Amino acid sequence: MSGSVDAGGSLLPRLQRDQANARREQLKDRVLLLGMIISEVKNREIELRRDATDDDVIDVIRKGIKKRRESVELYGKAGRTDLLEKEQSEVTALEVYLPAQVDPEELRAAVRAAMQGGAVNIGAVMAKVMPQFKGRVEGGTINAIVREELARG
Repeated sequence: MSGSVDAGGSLLPRLQRDQANARREQLKDRVLLLGMIISEVKNREIELRRDATDDDVIDVIRKGIKKRRESVELYGKAGRTDLLEKEQSEVTALEVYLPAQVDPEELRAAVRAAMQGGAVNIGAVMAKVMPQFKGRVEGGTINAIVREELARG
C-alpha cells in the first residue's frame, strides 16, 4: 500500500471484499470482526458527513486495535486465556490493513529535529512530530521515544 491517500480511498472496499470472501469461506469470526470495523467506518462517515478516506479507515482500525489490546491486558490479568487469544487474533487480523510501520530511527530523528527546533517538553515535541507520522505510528510509540530523548537531554 502506498503512502499517499486519495479521497474516497481503497481501504474500505478492500475490507468489504475481504468480508465477502470470509463469508464464502464460512469464517464466522472474521466476518463478524470485519463487519464491526466496516460498521464503525460507516458511522464515521455519518459523523464526518462525507465518504471516509483511507486515513479515516486507518484511524478506525487503529482504535479497534487499541481497544482489543486493552482487552488482552485485562483478560491476561483475569487469567482468561480463551478470551485473550481471541482478542489477540483479532489484533493480528486487523494489523494487515495498516500501512507499513515507520522505522524507529526515522521517528527518533524527527523527535531530535523537533527538540533542536526549540521544542522542550513532551507536548511541544509531540505537536511537531505527530502530524508527520499521522496514521503510520501510534501516539504511544512516539510518546515513548520523546520521553527517552528528553531524558537524554
